[in-house]
Amino acid sequence: MISFQPPEVLLLGPGPSPVARRVLEAMARPTIGHLDPRFVGMMDELKELLRFAFQTRNMMTVPISAPGSAGMEAAFVNLIEPGDKVVICQNGVFGGRMRENVMRIGATPIMVNDAFGTPIDLDKTEAAIKANPGIKALAFVHAETSTGVESDAASLCRLAAGHGALSIVDAVTSLAGIPLHVDAWGADAVYSGSQKCLGAPPGLAPLTFNDKAMAALKARRTPVQSWFLDLGLVMGYWQGSGARAYHHTAPINMLYALHEALVMLKEEGLEAAFARHRLNHLRLRDGLESIGLELLVAEKSRLPQLNAVKVPEGVDEAVVRKRLLDEFAIEIGAGLGELAGRIWRIGLMGSGSNPHSVDRVVEALAVCLQRKAA
Repeated sequence: MISFQPPEVLLLGPGPSPVARRVLEAMARPTIGHLDPRFVGMMDELKELLRFAFQTRNMMTVPISAPGSAGMEAAFVNLIEPGDKVVICQNGVFGGRMRENVMRIGATPIMVNDAFGTPIDLDKTEAAIKANPGIKALAFVHAETSTGVESDAASLCRLAAGHGALSIVDAVTSLAGIPLHVDAWGADAVYSGSQKCLGAPPGLAPLTFNDKAMAALKARRTPVQSWFLDLGLVMGYWQGSGARAYHHTAPINMLYALHEALVMLKEEGLEAAFARHRLNHLRLRDGLESIGLELLVAEKSRLPQLNAVKVPEGVDEAVVRKRLLDEFAIEIGAGLGELAGRIWRIGLMGSGSNPHSVDRVVEALAVCLQRKAA
């Protein structure tokens, strides 16, 4: 055995996204104790930077020491109890994972299904809520990674609040890529991941709960199903009073990386980051159209950071992806669920959202498909 030396690959799939050299260098800084006062000071800065990214003043805003899927589970196990009813909007694979969480808790999922590649239907969602009085929460995916669709999160949060329900929002792919206004929208519980538009390595799940969500947590009739993800315990470690209680050994160097990625986001500015993702999406759209490729999602609902590209008739999509990786050192994603074999997913997230990445993947696809720009 020798040391592993990974190749240089341009990551343009659904995640992870490319990690900037500055963030990688932050990870290589000396490891110190997770209760060291200097590390604790960095933790406080990290919480404030996450509040900036989420556009919130929620005190309960922390990174869960696990990937985005654990952020999802943390939201559900802390807020949902056996016997609760939860309306879940599914217009892609990740709505299905919400259903799995709810079922494992012993609660009842009420599904609102929309076609993959389309946004969540507000009228159908409202009808489901009205048909099921007393629901505990409305859960949905803001930016569906499996399809490249953005849904109207602001309206969905208002809908939940108007019926006395909590809103649980998957923002894994939306945070730092498109507008996400947690406080202005009244989103109660929102979770994300470090490896998408934030541009840090995978392994952390930023999460924020507002006062309404925290009140629901404190009013539980049963213990939180997961000890590790019990936010009552986690917050004892992340609280800002200086009297932090030991809960787990935090992934110290990963938190350095997330801190640096958030500092870079603050330097760029949220609006500038959104505009950059949008401009590079438009450049990709034009480039794909020039070689005869089409996007799956209608323009008004397209995510700029995750582009679902239709696989042309007669093309083996897996062969193209393998050639992109082997010959051009570019990774793109395959379709999931009912879109498997029908689309490629091209991510333009974090530092990977730049004109050079766009031009490189379009040129490589043109070669693989043996097409010339129109």
